[in-house]
Amino acid sequence: MKFSKDIKRYTDYSGKPAIIMLLTQQGLWALLQYRFFNWIYTSSLPKILKWPILGIGVLKLKGIEVLTGITIPYSATIGEGFYIGHHSGIIINAGAIIGKNCNISQGVTIGVSGRGDKRGIPVIGDYVYIGANATVAGKINIGDKAVIGANSLVVTDVAAGTTVVGVPAVKVSNNDSADYIL
Repeated sequence: MKFSKDIKRYTDYSGKPAIIMLLTQQGLWALLQYRFFNWIYTSSLPKILKWPILGIGVLKLKGIEVLTGITIPYSATIGEGFYIGHHSGIIINAGAIIGKNCNISQGVTIGVSGRGDKRGIPVIGDYVYIGANATVAGKINIGDKAVIGANSLVVTDVAAGTTVVGVPAVKVSNNDSADYIL
């Protein structure tokens, strides 16, 4: 189950029991709600059951957004082992695709941008680290094990295993995310 792998990432980082993490980590609160309603969204339940439950989901996710400052729509696709380092100011577009074992920090936006055929939403690979207040926007691909530095604006593809920083973000090294992700 994806949520159990999310919890494991939190306990691995902190060394604290899962129950403590569930009671104290706003990122896990948001992920729990997201995982449940994403499961409903992707299930084969009859529409007569699915849509009323998702209506409740919209309200519950809005409540989590107000409480934690984390927006994760149930229609986003997020791989297992997702880790939100700090809560608040996190916005993930409803059409975003995020791979497994990714870390994001506070203030991160993953959203739509661009013009014409360049307009779209990012696809983020596995084991990607996104630093505080970074924005990743547009019809771009972020390669596996990439690192996006704090306060960066990423609007072009990022090669796997590289580090980018700046506005707009540019490659600064071939260092991958191994030192950032457990």
